[in-house]
Formats: sequence, C-alpha cells, structure tokens
Amino acid sequence: MNINVDLKVKKPSSNGPTEQTVLGVTHYTDFLFSFRITRPSGFKFRSGEFVMIGLEVAGKPLLRAYSIASPNWDDELEFFSIKVSDGPLTSKLQKISPGDKVLLGRKPVGTLVHDALKSGENLYLFSTGTGFAPFASIIRDPETYEKFNKVIVTHTCREAIELDYSKQVIGNVIEHEFLGEIANGKLYYFDSVTREPYFRNGRITSFIENGELFQTLHLNGFNPETDRAMICGSNEMIADTKALLEQAGLNEGSNAAPAEFVVEKAFVG
Repeated sequence: MNINVDLKVKKPSSNGPTEQTVLGVTHYTDFLFSFRITRPSGFKFRSGEFVMIGLEVAGKPLLRAYSIASPNWDDELEFFSIKVSDGPLTSKLQKISPGDKVLLGRKPVGTLVHDALKSGENLYLFSTGTGFAPFASIIRDPETYEKFNKVIVTHTCREAIELDYSKQVIGNVIEHEFLGEIANGKLYYFDSVTREPYFRNGRITSFIENGELFQTLHLNGFNPETDRAMICGSNEMIADTKALLEQAGLNEGSNAAPAEFVVEKAFVG
C-alpha cells in the first residue's frame, strides 16, 4: 500500500536511497499496478513493513512510502500501487518498465509485524484497496503459519477486477511447493466488492456485524484470548474495524507494547 502524499527529500547521501533496477511490472486496472525491483545485499526487513520508494525528478529524489509486498525471504522486492494521473511521483512511476531505475530507501519500518502482536490462535488481516500489500508479504512468510492456526485475509474493493492482485497472491501461496504445505488448512480468503454485483457485496464491517465472516470461518466472533488482527486500508475502514475490535475487548498494540491488534497509521485509502 502507498500513502497519498508525495514527499520531497534532499539529494541522496551515504544514508540516502539506493538505485535499483525494475525487473517486472504488471498492470491490473487503470488505477492499480504492481512492480518488482532488485533487492540490494544487506537490505533486511520484517514482513509487513514499508519503505520509501521513488524516482529522480528534475534532478532531485522524490520518494513515497510503500508497503513491501514480497516476503522477507524473497530475492526481489515487490510493491502494489495505485495510479494517480496528476501525482508528482505516481504519474511517472506507473510508466516504469523493466530495466528502468528506481530509488529505494534504506530503512524499512512499520507496525504491521508479528513483533507488535501477542501470541494467539487466529490472525485476521483486514484490508481495502492497496492496503492488501503488507499482507501479501505476511501470508508468504512461513513464520505466520508457525504462530497462528488460522490466517484470515479479508480484501474489499470497489470493483471485482481490483481483487485480481490479492487472488493472484493467494493462488501463488496455495500452489507454492513449500508454502502450500504449511498454509493448507490455515489460510482463508474473504473477499467482497462494494460498487458492482458480486457473489459477496458489502463492507467488511457489515460482515463482522452480521456474523457472516465468522459463520464462514466456523468461529464465534472476536475473542481477545485467541484472536489477533492487523488493519490496513481506507481511513473509514480502519476506524470502523478498530472500533469493532475494541468493543470485543481487543487492545491496540505496537512494536514497543505488543497487544491484540495493530493498525498501519502511515497509510490512507
């Protein structure tokens, strides 16, 4: 996922961004695309973190925060982005091709990581739009399945075509030689659409409130003793889902004070 405000920074220094090569680009809709770049040696991150990505514009680096969608064991770095036609960065980034150069920050950060959660049995990953990106990393991390018995990914978008990326990632996990074995019987995908006919229409908060989410999973609702959650997406979804978790007795955690759920506050929509 990426934030909606482009950030200008000073000329790169020894602590500034490194230059990486674009390896592949996939366009899903007129508004969504993913891309993969080289991963520099020594670049370490926890699955679910974000990093600054950008281009040199008018002789200066222009950077923006992007969740890393690839897992921490991958030799490449993957990102899932919106397209903004008049965005200072995104209007140019959406036109990259294999072989082009992009700038990569040196220090990944974020709260959507296992370290910010207490141990539990069920992990809910609530997302809308490009908010699925950090969860694409988490569900491809073997540690996730070592820590939880059920991993429930929810992804809500306006149109069905916007779900293509998350469906692709889920399919890749299931078909993966190693991940498929450990995720089998543990990984669940709950998708919905809000603005066109689909087999499941509505916001995720509606399915929490009417119980459909839990009926589908054969669970009895949120339990602070067993359930953990991460939330990434639109401001409205984050606020409403957070309120429902708190009503059920779950508390918000952080890297410094792990608890029952975490929110990526750096991102919107």
